[in-house]
Amino acid sequence: MDIKEIQNLIKFVAKSGASEVKLEMEDIKITIKTGSEKTETTFVQAAPMAGLPIVGAPVAAQLAAEPAAPVKVENDDSNYITVKSPIIGTFYRKPSPDKPNFVEVGTDINVGDTVCVIEAMKLFNEIESEVSGKIVKVLVDDSSPVEYDQPLFLVDPS
Repeated sequence: MDIKEIQNLIKFVAKSGASEVKLEMEDIKITIKTGSEKTETTFVQAAPMAGLPIVGAPVAAQLAAEPAAPVKVENDDSNYITVKSPIIGTFYRKPSPDKPNFVEVGTDINVGDTVCVIEAMKLFNEIESEVSGKIVKVLVDDSSPVEYDQPLFLVDPS
């Protein structure tokens, strides 16, 4: 099991709403615990053994089938809308190191407001909000890599 499959498994568990999942195979033991704010992952891997089936493939296929538009979150934040990354790249909360963040928790945003910048292949792409509301939570740290369709912000549309 490689790191990509483990990351896909973590995403799947987080979206499923399970609080804890343990997976033990001959060469690997993984425990994933999800809480209200954090996802904690512990894994121990011994030498890889030949002939083991690839476990992450069905998970990746399931994740690929999900919609790309902003979607309501299914857990205790069910009244919030998730703003997701439209591209793969590096997430930045401000236009340059000496400038203030585009948005903070509590900032009111409108459709078309720039909420962040994602750098992809040396190009800085301004990400605009597709919804109006108030920023409730920033889900990604500044200067962190993000994947396609990864949640970035929670917005209260009321």
